[in-house]
Amino acid sequence: MEFKFDWEENKEKLEDFKIFIKENRNKQGALMPVLQKAQALFGYLPEEVLQIISKDLNVPLSEVYGVATFYSQFSLIPKGEYKIGVCLGTACYVRGAQDILNKVVETLGIEVGKTTPDRKFSITATRCLGACGLAPVLVVNDDVYGRLTVDDVEKIIDKYR
Repeated sequence: MEFKFDWEENKEKLEDFKIFIKENRNKQGALMPVLQKAQALFGYLPEEVLQIISKDLNVPLSEVYGVATFYSQFSLIPKGEYKIGVCLGTACYVRGAQDILNKVVETLGIEVGKTTPDRKFSITATRCLGACGLAPVLVVNDDVYGRLTVDDVEKIIDKYR
C-alpha cells in the first residue's frame, strides 16, 4: 500500500518545515535535526519531504534516504492511529508470541511494519517490553495485554475498530 502525500492538507506544516530548514541549513550536521523535525511534523518521512530536504540542504537524495532508513526512529510510512506491538523477546517467544503476531497479521490483513490503508492500525514486532511475567505480551499504544492466546487477538483488535 502506497500512501499519497496530501500537499494541501500539509500546507501549514510544510511552511513551518521550510522555515526550519532555512534556519538550520548552514549548521554542521543539519540533516539529523531536519529529519527529526520532519518526522515530528508529518508523523513519517514522505518521499516528497525527503526530496525537499535533499534540495534545500543540498544533500544527495541517496544520502538523505540512507540516513532515514538507517535509524529506527524514522519511518517512511505513516503509522496507524493504533500502533500494535507484539513482543518477540525470549520469554514471549517461547510462550507463543509468534503465533500471536501471525494472528494480528492475519486479522488486519497487513504485514509487520505496515499500516492499514485506513491508517487505523500499524504492526511492529518488538523486543522485550519488560513484562516477561505476562508473556506473551501485545501492546496497543500504551495499553498492555498479557498472558495472551491466539483467541484473544481478534477481541483486542475489535476494541479499537
